[in-house]
Amino acid sequence: MNFEKPEAPVNTSPTRSEPSRRFSVAPMMDWTDRHCRFFLRLLSKNALLYTEMVTTGALLNGDHERFLRHNEAEHPLALQLGGSVPLDLAACARMAQDHGYDEVNLNVGCPSDRVQNNMIGACLMGHPQLVADCVKAMRDAVSIPVTVKHRIGINGRDSYEELVDFVGTVRDAGCTSFTVHARIAILEGLSPKENRDIPPLRYDVAARLKADFPELEIVLNGGIKTLEACHAHLQTFDGVMLGREAYHNPYVMAEVDQQLFGSTAPVISRAEALAKLRPYIAAHIDAGGSMHHITRHVLGLGTGFPGARKFRQLLSVDIHKAKEPLALLDQAAELLEGR
Repeated sequence: MNFEKPEAPVNTSPTRSEPSRRFSVAPMMDWTDRHCRFFLRLLSKNALLYTEMVTTGALLNGDHERFLRHNEAEHPLALQLGGSVPLDLAACARMAQDHGYDEVNLNVGCPSDRVQNNMIGACLMGHPQLVADCVKAMRDAVSIPVTVKHRIGINGRDSYEELVDFVGTVRDAGCTSFTVHARIAILEGLSPKENRDIPPLRYDVAARLKADFPELEIVLNGGIKTLEACHAHLQTFDGVMLGREAYHNPYVMAEVDQQLFGSTAPVISRAEALAKLRPYIAAHIDAGGSMHHITRHVLGLGTGFPGARKFRQLLSVDIHKAKEPLALLDQAAELLEGR
């Protein structure tokens, strides 16, 4: 595929070192927005956080400042892009760099019909040279890392040889870091939710890929729920990525820095995390926002202890009729004392 080389990037952001991908939280639509990421950063200083997938069309034709907005506290932070037009992806990668993101990631894993119709996501596994062209265009446009998140295959192209062809082709375009969701994607007949559960996990396939491409950084994604599992997978892979577990049970991240990055700082408690989030919530309310925009992401703090159900009720049901939302937040915080 022929395309013009993008103009040299103009980066007004401070230079950042390449982020560690030893532990990361997956990009998740409707979940990993800027408020969620600010909250998760309170639990771990070292985890690499990803945005929701943002399409090139949304950035090029919409309010790109709204999509790219983030708090400096969120770093290290990566922008995940959805698209398949090299020039468009290059332009969006430049936006990401200019807005201070530490990495740009290309989505080659989302199986929804909507993105398939726009040649975005998992369907691109059937077009390895196009993905390579996209990666090269982005790498030519920016100095920050360009990475790819993909499945181990799609229906009709799910052999190991085809996976090797995909990774090898994209590697030849200069990509050195691949996050592998260790399931195939079924592009017809299964919903995105079903595609996260029904195709079986094949950690063995991802491990074989790491063995055959030892020079590449291979990060494992899919079905990981505990730090014990993270430790086990890190014996084989260069990094681990948690998705739904990090959202539904965010306190799993509280010991990430100590267990996976060697931090000697004390483990933050649930109560301390919510207390540190309070000024951020207050500022959001003062700016005209709703507390629910933020607290919907912290409901998972209320798991596994007496009063947890009441905590969740306060911040998911009662919040919509509260005249003084911060007073309600303080009431919920009392349930976390000592936890």
